Amino acid sequence: MNYNEFKKTFIEKSGFAAELITEAGEEVYIKTNNENYLDTCLLLHRGLVSPVMIYFAEDNTKSREVYTIYCGFLGKQIKKWVFAVLDVDKELKEFPSIAKNIVSGQLFEREIKEMFGLIPAGTPDQRRLRLHEEVWPEGFYPLRKGFVKPEKTRGTGKEYTFDKIEGEGVFEVPVGPVHAGIIGPGHFRFSVAGEPIINLELRLGFTHRGAEKLFEGKTVNDSIKLAECVSGDSAFAHGLAFALAAEKACGVTVSERTKLTRGICLELERIYNHVNDIGGMAVDVAFSYPSALASLIKEIILRLNEKLSNHRYLKGINAFGSCDFALSLGKQEEVVRILEQAEEDMKILKEILFSSVSFMDRVDTTGLLRRKTAEDFGIMGLAARAAGIKTDLRTVFPGVYMKTSFMLARQEKGDVLARLNVRFDELSVSLRLIKEFMSLLSEQPSEEKLNPAVKEGTGVGCCEGFRGPVIYWVKLDKDGKVERCKIVDASFNNWQGLSYCVLGNIVPDFPLCNKSFDLSYSGGDL
Repeated sequence: MNYNEFKKTFIEKSGFAAELITEAGEEVYIKTNNENYLDTCLLLHRGLVSPVMIYFAEDNTKSREVYTIYCGFLGKQIKKWVFAVLDVDKELKEFPSIAKNIVSGQLFEREIKEMFGLIPAGTPDQRRLRLHEEVWPEGFYPLRKGFVKPEKTRGTGKEYTFDKIEGEGVFEVPVGPVHAGIIGPGHFRFSVAGEPIINLELRLGFTHRGAEKLFEGKTVNDSIKLAECVSGDSAFAHGLAFALAAEKACGVTVSERTKLTRGICLELERIYNHVNDIGGMAVDVAFSYPSALASLIKEIILRLNEKLSNHRYLKGINAFGSCDFALSLGKQEEVVRILEQAEEDMKILKEILFSSVSFMDRVDTTGLLRRKTAEDFGIMGLAARAAGIKTDLRTVFPGVYMKTSFMLARQEKGDVLARLNVRFDELSVSLRLIKEFMSLLSEQPSEEKLNPAVKEGTGVGCCEGFRGPVIYWVKLDKDGKVERCKIVDASFNNWQGLSYCVLGNIVPDFPLCNKSFDLSYSGGDL
């Protein structure tokens, strides 16, 4: 199905006038009203076979006296982002909820409510998401343009009410938000009957920094630096997604050399994170030797990053319209040598893990995430692919990946072992892709660094980070500064997947399930 076929089918089913549908490159915007908003979202959800991927509000009360809601779906077949757009009267402040019908929209609606004070009418969940009621007073909505922050308070006197699971022999095990080590803060409340977990309630938001608000008024290049700080282990992916969004907003076309170098960096970031996660899973079953080997492999990749970019985590090399990452022929040969050694070490790591009966017993059938659950909650990226869902932005918007032998890594079972297998498969793919990118790079002419013009506009930038999609919707004002920036990290919806995959498992297996997802607290909290 191409875009024209999709548009024709959509108009026939919805009765929409064609002039209400506008196309801008990889983005399609469908103007709706209160009466047909839910039906439009349902048509897109079913017709595109997509969960809600990005869903947010924008404050247009100064220019048009409305708030604007954008609900975005991914059209894999038509290779486009499709948005249902709804204006909400600034006095009414209410819009139809889609969460009862499309579960993947639920967290986004909670976010819109607490950040803008807009009410999703009919939503099944009215709770706050990040602005905890114990410390954040009523009536303050930080993403409104006229927001004035509240004075410091010692507390509101309110308390968060956890779901109470009752029954004979049921008791609660609270964990966090402060944890051992250097991981982020999150509260996990287990309800258990004997050893099996019968409910897990997550409470996050402890690392909320108001990231989207911080982008407002910043220049494009300053915003790229800020994006690199949203989730530290995905610094390059976040910086790249913002840069792509800004380039689309300004109509900037980057060179093939820039696209290839960005592809190399994205795969390097995937490699060191996957190796780190595999080592973390070994730690969580007290298997110290493969954990140590994984740490050595990760260090090899981080040192390679520093050699190539002067930063271990690939910060500071992405720029508007370019990527400051020069790979001479001599450096390329060194990269190949280092990666081949890392590949041999990875084979040894895999052999050690898979030949251990006790390790395999811990990961096989543990932390099962069923495909239907993953589809309903909009689980993305690696966790979705391990549950049998064919989803990867590198296949939807392939760019330079089209010129390579890229293959989608996928499993069906949805357990810890499946997520481990996807990681090992993706490591092999990434190692091969980097070599292919470098081969293509050697065919490209050298170029001078450009300084493209920044102008008013909007754009969506996205890439497949190591966890899954990283998506930025950016609106630039007439001075080329950020007016609105919406961020979606794969962790946002995927935390729900973790709360379901642990059911029926025992509490000691939770760290293993948790690490098999390896979600970002800061990427989810923003």
